[in-house]
Amino acid sequence: MTSADRPATRLATRLSFLVAGFGIACWAPLVPFAKERLAVDDAVLGLLLLSLGIGSVVAMLATGILSARHGSKPIIIAGGIGLALILPLLVIAGTPMTLALALLAFGAALGSIDVAMNIHAVEVERAARQPLMSGFHALFSIGGFAGSAVMTALLSFHLGPLASALICSVLMLTAMGLAWPRLLRRAQVQEGPLFVLPHGIVLLLALLAAITFLIEGAMLDWGALLVIGKGLVSEARGGLGYIVFSIAMTAGRLGGDAVVARIGDRATLVGGSLLAIAGLAVLLLAPSATVAIAGFLLIGLGASNLVPVLFRGAAKQTAMPTGLAVASITTAGYAGVLVGPAGIGFVAHAVGLPMAFWMLAALMGVVTLSARAVTAK
Repeated sequence: MTSADRPATRLATRLSFLVAGFGIACWAPLVPFAKERLAVDDAVLGLLLLSLGIGSVVAMLATGILSARHGSKPIIIAGGIGLALILPLLVIAGTPMTLALALLAFGAALGSIDVAMNIHAVEVERAARQPLMSGFHALFSIGGFAGSAVMTALLSFHLGPLASALICSVLMLTAMGLAWPRLLRRAQVQEGPLFVLPHGIVLLLALLAAITFLIEGAMLDWGALLVIGKGLVSEARGGLGYIVFSIAMTAGRLGGDAVVARIGDRATLVGGSLLAIAGLAVLLLAPSATVAIAGFLLIGLGASNLVPVLFRGAAKQTAMPTGLAVASITTAGYAGVLVGPAGIGFVAHAVGLPMAFWMLAALMGVVTLSARAVTAK
């Protein structure tokens, strides 16, 4: 088997993360066009978008099983090429049903590459014997920025949604073509059962991933409403907080590997979670927009390296095969993004949005308290 500790395999892993982030971000600017083309209301659009989440979760569960037998390479390739080929179909789907089916397939491609690339990243990092996971996840964030920016720029040039989608598809196919020969041929092939229910330390890792992703989703879906509701910013500037949060998270991940190498996984979990808690407190107690933006900054920096450490924990645990553990953690995290913001809405309706955010701070405290358990040798 080709050595995992090579610049080529690191490049292939980074390209996989880049394509995943790029692909999902390309869809976001196309949503208004789909709504207008199909003439559907917000309720129907919400149901259509749910298809993407369903496809992702089902594929994530299946990917853990498939990777256990066939390795991550074929799934990364299939997922990346699938994103590229299905993206134009999202633009030409002429009925709600066809768009739902296309989104289901798009979500399946995203879920597949998401799990498989993390399994591949675990193997590459383990062979390198140094932290690399934060840098890999930073490429997903960079891909998200790039995908949204490129698609928005193309649409601004009046190329049309289909032409813009095709150009982005070519970019993704090019990246996957570069990654293909450099991916490990048989990364993380597992012997033993194809399916194992999450148990032991994997359950705790999955719970912490769900909490972390929930807070990321809350920043996206509810952060603007919180600062607008407090009268700190206007509606037009409500998105500034999430922009700062995203930049801080990306910057934190770019430097995260060096931080982890210096202080270790446990200190990263404790320090990062406490920093995120402090950021939530600053955001909630902020008397001005500037202080609130500082809160978003602290939350992004604090949360940036929590998930990479949790995936590293999946590689170190012995309760389950690594591939199945990674799939469980990824699925739990994605469930946090999908279900969590809706749960925040119910809590906010009952006790107010600020109290819901204080509850998020309490949940982040679970990460702090669990740091010793998930990093124990």
